[in-house]
Amino acid sequence: MTDLGQPDWLISDTTRKIVDALETARAGAMRFVGGCVRNTLMQRPVDDIDIATQLTPDAVTKALEAADIRVIPTGIEHGTVTAVCDSIPFEITTLRRDVETDGRRAVVAFTEDWREDAMRRDFRLNALYADPDGRVHDPVGGGIEDAAHGRVIFIGNGDERLREDYLRILRFFRFNAWYGAGIDSDGLAACERQKEGLEKIAAERIWKELKKLLGAPEPAIAVEAMSASGILDIILPWNSRSADFEKVSRLSSDAAHRFMALLPRNTETVSTIASTLRLSNKERDRLEIWSKTCSQASPHMQEASARAFIYEHGDDAYKDAIALHPNTTSETYAKALDILSRWENPEFPLRGDDALPMGLSGQAIGRALRAAESEWVESNFSLSRDELLGRLRQQA
Repeated sequence: MTDLGQPDWLISDTTRKIVDALETARAGAMRFVGGCVRNTLMQRPVDDIDIATQLTPDAVTKALEAADIRVIPTGIEHGTVTAVCDSIPFEITTLRRDVETDGRRAVVAFTEDWREDAMRRDFRLNALYADPDGRVHDPVGGGIEDAAHGRVIFIGNGDERLREDYLRILRFFRFNAWYGAGIDSDGLAACERQKEGLEKIAAERIWKELKKLLGAPEPAIAVEAMSASGILDIILPWNSRSADFEKVSRLSSDAAHRFMALLPRNTETVSTIASTLRLSNKERDRLEIWSKTCSQASPHMQEASARAFIYEHGDDAYKDAIALHPNTTSETYAKALDILSRWENPEFPLRGDDALPMGLSGQAIGRALRAAESEWVESNFSLSRDELLGRLRQQA
């Protein structure tokens, strides 16, 4: 029997409070499930602790409240509540079986059968459960071995799992990017057969999954498989599948840089992509600034020019332009980051009030200040306030 041992998350006082509350309600009715079990077996960090239970949501709520633990009904219609203990969230879900699925959402019924609950999950390595004492259960079989060898394999028939939820196509590639030691050919073939189903999935769900995939340590193999199977064209029909993607993904761990490596450097197209995938305003603005300014920066530009670029467009725009430049190497990227770390944008010493005593007014003030600021930047920010005031007098 496989055992988790004594990982910190399992033996912590906070976790034990949750365990004690649920075990008091009904002994043996709860198990840890999913990522916390998988990652512990794979010796990866554990970020979230999920629990599966035979208790109904009402029984879970009563048990937790009796132990003075806060309960939030985050997904009560699907049997999920979130317990917050010592400011740490625990997602607790009643065992379920699918009653009806349409590729986007499922209608579920509660069950007390651990295998039924496991069979509605996506991959074998995600269908692992652990008792409060750390003993691991593998109801569908193969999950423990998959975790040991980095295999991402669908539970049962891959096509059936995908027709239940087409977002699992992207999850297949995301889990391969993060955990896989080689893409399963049967799973890949099922994803290619079912790829049109992604058109049913909400854009924001696709973007959320794609962003997680691109944040993996080495996403290039997964992205290449997505491209070769036509799946990348379904979710990102504008993609240029740049030959630089692999280089960029090695150069920078920033998911935004890897996303940019798949896009054409065209502001109108970038704006369309941001709108279609429902990117946040911050994400959209960053992409648009990059598409407008990327041709203005080079990994070989002088430090003074780099400072001027950073002053005008910001830190992110500088990093983005350099990371995506075709001539950038790991050495020149490191040099660019060093320049950025040593430089803090100064504040322009003049204000509109400085121009009023000189007889300037209206739009003339703005023109004079912009001209003085331009000279200040060109001087590598060396002109003093008095020298800049002299420039204003000349303008007047």
